[in-house]
Amino acid sequence: MATGELRIPHKPRLPDGLTLRDARDDDAEGLIDLIGGVFAEYPGCILDVDGELPELRCIATSFQRWGGRFWVVLREGRVIGCVGFTPSAASPGEGIELRKLYVDKTARKMGLGSALCDLVEGAARSLDKKFVELWSDTRFENAHALYARRGYTKGPETRDLHDKSASVEYYFRLDLRP
Repeated sequence: MATGELRIPHKPRLPDGLTLRDARDDDAEGLIDLIGGVFAEYPGCILDVDGELPELRCIATSFQRWGGRFWVVLREGRVIGCVGFTPSAASPGEGIELRKLYVDKTARKMGLGSALCDLVEGAARSLDKKFVELWSDTRFENAHALYARRGYTKGPETRDLHDKSASVEYYFRLDLRP
């Protein structure tokens, strides 16, 4: 899906002073700083861009190639939040996968994470999808609480990423009402 083809019925309401836009490949440095900062909050969580997350160097191109979309939130020109989606790997015609929801610690508790979830869930509805799914590192407990408040159900599945951080992820799913 090319950027611009998907029309979101309404943009989520963001806190004052923040700007939402489609990500560009030249957002790489800001995304790496944001995600690296979030990872640094958790002991043993390592950001290995070139070895494990090379898509951060060309985020717009990667998500377009994968059939999805990616957004960034800026404050005074600095990336302080991000989120994207791709088709569900298991059921691409039925759902989408929320990917890479990160919010800078200075921008939390302002409703930004929820606004970014609104954005992806709105995209799913615009695409007539039945569900939004995601995987989240077991260490990201604040994110899990956000997903629970939004109605996501934590499934029994986990997956081991076999990465430098020894990450294990929980599965979450939100069934959308017609």
